[in-house]
Amino acid sequence: MKIALLGEEVLTEPAQAVQDFSDPGLADFIQQLKQTMLAAGGIGIAAPQVFDPRAIMIIASKANERYPDAPDMAPVVMINPKIIAHSNETEKDWEGCLSVPKLRGLVPRYKAITFSYLDQQGAEHRLSWQGFLARIFQHEYDHLTGKVWLDRVTSMADVVAEEVYFSRLKADN
Repeated sequence: MKIALLGEEVLTEPAQAVQDFSDPGLADFIQQLKQTMLAAGGIGIAAPQVFDPRAIMIIASKANERYPDAPDMAPVVMINPKIIAHSNETEKDWEGCLSVPKLRGLVPRYKAITFSYLDQQGAEHRLSWQGFLARIFQHEYDHLTGKVWLDRVTSMADVVAEEVYFSRLKADN
C-alpha cells in the first residue's frame, strides 16, 4: 500500500466511521495495513495514511530502528476509536510519522488517556494508557481527525531533521 505524504488531501479530512463489520474485505484491508506499517518501520498507522477514509488505526509498539526504546506489545486494531477522558497534564516528547518522512518534532500530548474502540467483530473495548502508548494513540487518532503532528507543535524550533534527531540520540547514549 502507498503511504500518503504531508500535503495530500486525505491527511486533512476527518475519517468516516465503519458501519459494516460483515464486509469480507475488512479483515484483508486490516492485514495489509498492518503489513504496510511493519514494512515501513512504524509503530502505528491509520487508514487515511494509505488513502482509505475509514476510522481504523493500528497500534503496535515495538522497538525498532525508528523507535529503539519503544515498549513491545501485540498489535491492537482499533475501529471507530473515541477519547473518553484524558489527564490535565501534558508533556512534550519526540514524534515522527510515516506520512511526514525525514522529520521529528517535540509534540505536546496528554500524559494519560482513556478511550474506547471497536474490534474487527464490532465488540466494544475500553482502555486507559499512559506515557508512550498514550502518545502513540493520540498521534494515530489525530490522523482520524485530519491532523498530523506538525499541527500540534508549539514552535518550529521543536522540529528537526530525522538525521539530526538520531545523531542527538546517539550522543545521549
